[in-house]
Amino acid sequence: MKDRIEQLTQNLGRTIVGKADAIRLVLVALLSGGHALLEDVPGVGKTLLAKSLARSIDGKFQRLQCTPDLLPTDITGTNIWNQRTGEFVFLPGPVFTNILLADEINRATPRTQSALLEVMEERQVTVDGISRQVESPFFVIATQNPVEYQGTFPLPEAQMDRFTLSLSLGYPTEAEELQMLQRLQERVTVDELKPCISLEEVQQLQHLCQQVKVETPLQQYILNLVRATREDEEITLGVSPRGAVALQRATQALAFLEGRDYAIPDDVKFLTTHVLSHRLIPTGGRRAKTIVERLMRSVPIP
Repeated sequence: MKDRIEQLTQNLGRTIVGKADAIRLVLVALLSGGHALLEDVPGVGKTLLAKSLARSIDGKFQRLQCTPDLLPTDITGTNIWNQRTGEFVFLPGPVFTNILLADEINRATPRTQSALLEVMEERQVTVDGISRQVESPFFVIATQNPVEYQGTFPLPEAQMDRFTLSLSLGYPTEAEELQMLQRLQERVTVDELKPCISLEEVQQLQHLCQQVKVETPLQQYILNLVRATREDEEITLGVSPRGAVALQRATQALAFLEGRDYAIPDDVKFLTTHVLSHRLIPTGGRRAKTIVERLMRSVPIP
C-alpha cells in the first residue's frame, strides 16, 4: 500500500508543480474519510488538483460551479415526471460521484450550501423523503476566494465544520512557475494521466488509516488544543467535538502516509492549523491561524 501511495503522489506531481505539502494535505483529507476546503485566489491549480486526483484513483469526477441562482436540487438531484411511464423518475445530481469539486462555494446561497450538509456527513441525500446513498469513496473539494467578498455568502459554522481541513496552494516559486511553463510544451494533461490506484484500494487505505495507533497522551494533547480554543478570550466560538475527531483521524492518515502505524506529536503539530483554524470564530477581526499558532505554543507537547 505504501507503493500505491507513492505512485499516487508521483502521479499528482506530473500535473501539479511543487506543492508537495498541499498534495499531502489533500491525501490526508481523502484517506481520513473527510473533505478539503481550498481557500485561494483563482488560477493556482485548485481545479487541476481535483481533476488529477479523480483521474489517478479512476473515480468519477463532477464539477459544481456555485452561483447565486444555483438551487439545492441542482446539487442533490430531483424527481421528474416521465410521461411515457406515468411515474416520477429520480434524476441524480452531481453529488453522485467520487470526487466533487464545489468551485467558489461561497457564491451559492445559504439554502443551496445547506444541500451539502447531509451528504458530506452521512454520505447520502434525501429527496422527497427517500434517502439515497452516494458513491464510495465520496470526497468533496470546495474552493473559495479569500480576497473577493462581493456577491458571496460566508459559509456557516455548521458547513465549515464538515471540512476536515482547509489549505491554500499559494503562488508558486519562480523556479516552480518556470517549470510549469516548460511543462506546457510537453503537454502533460489530466486526460493523459493513467489511474494508479483503484477505488477499492482507496477504501482499503481509509480502513487501514483508522487502525493507526494514537496513544492516550497524544489524544490528551489533541483535546488540550481543542479545549484551549473554547477558553481563549480572542475566540468567540471554539472548536466542536467534531473538530477533535477530525484532528485525530487526520493525524492517523498523516502517520500512515509517512509509513508508520503509530502517530507522533509532530503529526498533530503539522495538521493543527489546517484542521482547527477554519472551525473557530475569532473576535475583533483577528486571524484564526495566528490564534491557533499561539495556542500551540502554550499547550505542552507530550
